[in-house]
Amino acid sequence: MMITTEIFPVLSIGHDQARERLKRIKNRNVTVSAELMAKVEAIVRTVRTDGDSALIRFTREFDKVSLTHLQVSTNDIEKAKKKVDRRVLEIIRESAENVRRFHERQRQNSWIEQDRGGTILGQRVIPIERVALYVPGGTAAYPSTVIMNAVPAQVAGVKEICVLTPPSGNGSVNPVVLAACSVLGIDIVYCVGGAQAIAAAAYGTQTVRKVDKIVGPGNVFVAAAKKLVYGDVDIDMIAGPSEVAVLADLTAAPREIAADLLAQAEHDRNAAAVLVTTERKVALKVQKEIRSLLRNLPRRDIANESMFRNGAAFVTRNIQEAVELINEIAPEHLEIIAKDDWDILGRIKNAGAVFIGRYSPEPVGDYFAGPSHVLPTGGTAKFSSVLNVDSFVKRSSIIHYSREAFERNSAKIRMFAESEGLSAHALSIKVREKSGRKR
Repeated sequence: MMITTEIFPVLSIGHDQARERLKRIKNRNVTVSAELMAKVEAIVRTVRTDGDSALIRFTREFDKVSLTHLQVSTNDIEKAKKKVDRRVLEIIRESAENVRRFHERQRQNSWIEQDRGGTILGQRVIPIERVALYVPGGTAAYPSTVIMNAVPAQVAGVKEICVLTPPSGNGSVNPVVLAACSVLGIDIVYCVGGAQAIAAAAYGTQTVRKVDKIVGPGNVFVAAAKKLVYGDVDIDMIAGPSEVAVLADLTAAPREIAADLLAQAEHDRNAAAVLVTTERKVALKVQKEIRSLLRNLPRRDIANESMFRNGAAFVTRNIQEAVELINEIAPEHLEIIAKDDWDILGRIKNAGAVFIGRYSPEPVGDYFAGPSHVLPTGGTAKFSSVLNVDSFVKRSSIIHYSREAFERNSAKIRMFAESEGLSAHALSIKVREKSGRKR
C-alpha cells in the first residue's frame, strides 16, 4: 500500500492513505527494546547496591561530568537565582501563582458521616509524604517542568519534594531551573539524571533520600527505569512523544494553525501534529504555511522530520466525523478553533487538555494559564487524566459499626462469606454473634 511522502499530507478520511497515516500516528509510543531494558535494569541494580558511588560513576560515564558532590547546596541555588533576569523571575512567580490558584480548586477534604443506625463511614484524604521530580537537563532548561509538577504536589500537602536533574557540561544545574526551585521553596536538588536518578529516588542512596512517588518527563532510559521501579514506588505515567490535534473550520487562520502545529513538531522527531477539518481549502492553506514557516525555524530539522513522520491534515465530511476522529486519536493537546467551539467541546470525550478559540494556543497552557501541562499521551487520554492534586494524595476508608449495626447486618455478611467459601471470614462474624448473645 502506498504511503505518502509529503511533509504534511492532506488526506481525506476513508481513503487508504488516511487510514495508514492515522494508524502510524496512533501507534507512536515509548518502545523499550529488550536490550535497552537489560541495560537499564543493570543500572538500577547497581545503584541499589553501590549507592552514591554508582551515581558518580554513571554520571562520569554517561554525562561526561565528574561530580564531587551530588546535592546542590542552598547557597548555590540562591546564587543561581541571582543570575536569572528579573523579568524571567517575575514570569516564573506569576506562572506558579496561576498554577497554584487553579489547583487549589481541586483540593478535596476528608469526610465522615453517621447514620441513625449506628454506622459511621468516612474517607481520609492523606498527602503522599515524599515526592521526587525529574527535570530533563543538559543543554536545555525546563523551569516549567518544575512548576507544573511541583505546585500540584504542594497544594496536595506533600511535605518533601526533591528535584533530580542532569548536570550540564561544567557539572552545574541550569540556573533557571534552580531559580524555579527557589521560587517554589524547593531546596533539595540533586545533580544527577538518567536511569540512575530514577533508581536513586526509588531506593535511596547515602545522599538521595528514598521517595514514595516519582514524577516528571525524561528520555527512553528514564521511561524504562520508571517502568522497572513502579510497584516499589508510584510513578505519574510513562509519557510518550508529545502531540497536538487542531480541529478547525473556515473561521481559523491557516498561518496560526501552522505555527501551532510546528510548536509541537519542534519538540521531538517523533512528535505528532494533526489538523482535523471539514474544509479541504483550509488544510491546503495550512500545508502551504507550514512549508513557509519551516524555512526560518531554528529547530527546523526536528520539526521537518516530525511533520514528515507524523504530521497530517485529515479532511472529514462533517463536524461529527471530525469529532469522532478526535475522540479516536485522544490527543494530549487539542485546540478547537471553530465557530461553534463550545458546542464542539461538549462532544469531546478524549483529550488531555482542550484549548478553546484563536487566542488559546497550546503554549498558553505549557507555561502560564494554570492547569498542569503534564498530560496523557499516545491515546491514553481515553482512560487517564492530567497530573493534578489527586495525583499526590491517598484515600483511606473509615468504617465503624456499632453493636446494633453489627447485629442488624451480621447474618447477611456471614452468608455472603459462606457463599464465597471463606469460612474464616464467616467465623469472624459468628464469634461476635455468639459473644453478643451472652451479654
